[in-house]
Amino acid sequence: MAMQAGRRQNVRLPPEVNRILYVRNLPYKITAEEMYDIFGKYGAIRQIRVGNQADTRGTAYVVYEDIFDAKNACDHLSGFNVCGRYLIVLYYQATRAFKKMDQAKKQVELDMMKAKYGLSTPDINK
Repeated sequence: MAMQAGRRQNVRLPPEVNRILYVRNLPYKITAEEMYDIFGKYGAIRQIRVGNQADTRGTAYVVYEDIFDAKNACDHLSGFNVCGRYLIVLYYQATRAFKKMDQAKKQVELDMMKAKYGLSTPDINK
């Protein structure tokens, strides 16, 4: 085991690889236990969060303890058939997840600045 861990330290992973996987195209009825059965085969899991809102159904986040286990799961489970649905397994990217939120926040700040200085710009969308 120690030899294997030593070998892993020399491996360079692509920058997008991380311990958190974003899973799409899940069956809506999938349970947490079924998720652990599928993803637990590739290593120790810290947390699984299955979407339960109308806009997050069919998605989940799987957090592994070890980045190499996450990479192995992503490599093997992309396209895996669960109840007739083929899983889409991606690495979680914080910059992509928060991009929409940042744009909305910047628009609010811009609107506040316009109001503060009495500026208005023609609306090009009308």
